Amino acid sequence: MGPQSTPDLSTPASSLSLATVAVVGLGTMGTGIAEVLARAGREVIGIDTDDTAIRQARATLEASTARAVRRERITERERQDVLARFRTFGDLQAAADADLVIEVVPEDYELKRQVFAALDGIVRPEAILATGTNALSVTRLAADSQRPERVLGVHFFNPAPAMKLVEVVSSVLTAPTAVAAVTELARDLGKDPIAVGDRPGFVADGLLFGYLNQAAAMYESKYASREDIDAAMKLGCGLPMGPLALLDLIGVDTARTVLEAMYAESHDRLHAPAPILGQLAEAGLTGRKAGRGFYTYEAPGSAAVVPDAASPAAGNGGQRTGRTVRSVGVAGSGTMASGIAEVFAKAGYSVVLAARSPEKAERAKERIAKSLGRSVDKGRLTAEARDAALAAITPAGSLDAFADVDLAVEAVAEDLAVKQQLFRTLDKVCKPGAVLATTTSSLPVVACARATSRPQDVIGMHFFNPAPAMKLVEVVRTVLTSDEVHATVREVCAKVRKHPVDCGDRAGFIVNALLFPYLNNAIKMVQEHYASLDEIDAAMKLGGGYPMGPFELLDVVGLDVSLAIEKVLHAEFRDPGLAPAPLLEHLVAAGCLGRKTGRGFREYARR
Repeated sequence: MGPQSTPDLSTPASSLSLATVAVVGLGTMGTGIAEVLARAGREVIGIDTDDTAIRQARATLEASTARAVRRERITERERQDVLARFRTFGDLQAAADADLVIEVVPEDYELKRQVFAALDGIVRPEAILATGTNALSVTRLAADSQRPERVLGVHFFNPAPAMKLVEVVSSVLTAPTAVAAVTELARDLGKDPIAVGDRPGFVADGLLFGYLNQAAAMYESKYASREDIDAAMKLGCGLPMGPLALLDLIGVDTARTVLEAMYAESHDRLHAPAPILGQLAEAGLTGRKAGRGFYTYEAPGSAAVVPDAASPAAGNGGQRTGRTVRSVGVAGSGTMASGIAEVFAKAGYSVVLAARSPEKAERAKERIAKSLGRSVDKGRLTAEARDAALAAITPAGSLDAFADVDLAVEAVAEDLAVKQQLFRTLDKVCKPGAVLATTTSSLPVVACARATSRPQDVIGMHFFNPAPAMKLVEVVRTVLTSDEVHATVREVCAKVRKHPVDCGDRAGFIVNALLFPYLNNAIKMVQEHYASLDEIDAAMKLGGGYPMGPFELLDVVGLDVSLAIEKVLHAEFRDPGLAPAPLLEHLVAAGCLGRKTGRGFREYARR
């Protein structure tokens, strides 16, 4: 390549006009990107060798713009202009006049390389070539191109018209002006672009796919059902979809490809694809697009889940009925204990709230009164219901008050020795047949059970904070818990309007076992200077639909609490990838524990 053929990418970004954009590959993502571009006033050249894909792309754009007219978001004239700006072709030669080409063909390196090689001989020297990959090496594609300085990645998220995040990916070969031009285009499209370096998964998928992989492995191990895993992450973390349903939406085969690429670079066992992903992919059970993946769907491409052999049986399914529970004892005086007592009192149970002193118990009841008062002010509760709930709570300064309760729930410090001593006391105080429950989030339930003479009556009931608002309860059976006790707790959960999910007695249960490795990997990204706190938080909120970014969440949970949970997970599973990030340990050692101390990953105004 002679010097005369090299484009002048030193030109200011604003003068690199990207008025005409070619989109190569008109699948779901390519069609979505084409729609975004056409609606933003760009001339769009849609290219696909499959006539069916072209027809489907045009039909999709016609349907989506018709909906926009019905909703009065655009006029009919504007709709016609959008449709006129979208022209389709079956040959790459149509990209000859494009200022930018975005390749969105299937995630196969050789196929993408062939597309880029053909484009090298077609497009103008100054045209920018972008790959939509989220798994393959942008650097390798650039190096194999005749003009590596104009090659970059532009990763949209599905569905492209709705999702705000765009990751603009540069290799060590990419000209900064090309990155700037594409970043400016993304902003013009109404997107929120972040600039990232070239590594498999980039930011959002780099964090997301490790989490999805762990969820698949959890299901494969038969630790929990697919329904319980998905419900736990939606209700416990506020996620828009459960991980297994999301894998079906993404495509099991696509997820496996991304994870293979991530593992090839990281050699982290958390990224080694769970065998079930390979088994499903090889069987053609790739998710929604195939009509079956982790779930079964009404038809290929349908979002409607239909029952299959793995679906839970309707009704009680012949399961044992539980014991009668009329009165509940709650041990503790902190936020969690108060919240749990409020939940039971509002559901009509007689509640004994026991603390280490009568004064502490009274203060806990006062906290509940304020919480109930706020619910009345917001119209969520009547004054009569508030008064009835408060009247149902009896504060006590000793566990001796639990003599007649049918269910005792402890919510004291997350310290095994403290909990074991409490269970020894409950064993002596509580009547025969009373169910004894721990709210631990990280300690072995069986260790609490073994502190009693009736381990068959001990179970985990892991509520989430704030207990009155959060719908999830992880019901944790030990190998000693009786079926009757398990049935009792599930029935109680239904009566207090919580969603129970079943899981075994191992570190992290469902939610924390999937959440904290993801948080730890986010910390490692910052530690390795790959992306900033703000970029990572934005990526997960905008690209993954998460209610909070990982660093926002870490600071809310508390860095000391997070570190303790990560240590428990690492100790139990012995996986090097679960070792707490040194940056987290350093912050905790420095006393930077998050919002509660005014400083964690970020600084907060003192109250």
